[in-house]
Amino acid sequence: MTTIAPTAAPRPAPPRRRRRISGLHLYTLLVIAWLILPIAIMILFGFNDTHSKQNFQWQGFTFKWYVHLFDKEDLTTAVVNSLMIALLSTAITTVIGTFAGIALGRHRFRGKGATNLVLFMAISCPEIVMGASLLSMFVTFNLPRGYLTILLAHVMFSIAFVAVTVRARVVGLDPAVEEAAQDLGAGPWTRFRLVTLPMIMPGVVAGALLAFVLSIDDFVITNFTSGSTITFPLWIYGSTRTGTPPQVNVMGTIIFAVGVVIAVVSARRSSRAAR
Repeated sequence: MTTIAPTAAPRPAPPRRRRRISGLHLYTLLVIAWLILPIAIMILFGFNDTHSKQNFQWQGFTFKWYVHLFDKEDLTTAVVNSLMIALLSTAITTVIGTFAGIALGRHRFRGKGATNLVLFMAISCPEIVMGASLLSMFVTFNLPRGYLTILLAHVMFSIAFVAVTVRARVVGLDPAVEEAAQDLGAGPWTRFRLVTLPMIMPGVVAGALLAFVLSIDDFVITNFTSGSTITFPLWIYGSTRTGTPPQVNVMGTIIFAVGVVIAVVSARRSSRAAR
């Protein structure tokens, strides 16, 4: 006769522990809220139904400033100038900075230490010092200040950021991959285009985005080298004396939204590539 062993009673689920917010978590949340607050105010006052030149008091909700975004021609011109200068300087800086980063991360040459020192000096140098030095150089060479001088200035202070970012990516690469491509008959250009460039592309994209952001919102260096050319930050500074229109908030919101979208897409691509 067989006996059936009694089944053990199911164990009760352990009680859930309530997560307590520590002081560090609370401090982090407060810092994030403090950083987001100015952006949230900018977005909010882009919908302010103001009837005066000042846009500091909430008077109602409206979408009309998005409809009449390009009514102020001087503001539109300033935004176009900023975008074109940022795109051109980013393209030039990305090419020069990428090859500089590859040279610094992969090769040894005379003056490499001095080159690294100059790059880090360009990054750590205060903007007012760099702006004054660029102004002195343009005046010395009798170069009229304007669109061209702004572009040259943005290229000069952005190269260091791209070169350092790309170099950090190059240092972590395995040289055996390029050596294998060379053993298979790939020439220098083919090896760079099909092997090296795809591997360093995350660093190149990060450097390009950094150069674009630094260019489009630069004020100090641009103010020294602008002449009669007005960019978006310079226009905002000038408008504060008479009253900043809500279109400025709308333009800032659109630029911020585009930046967020680009950052999210880039982060998702990087996470997919890492899997």
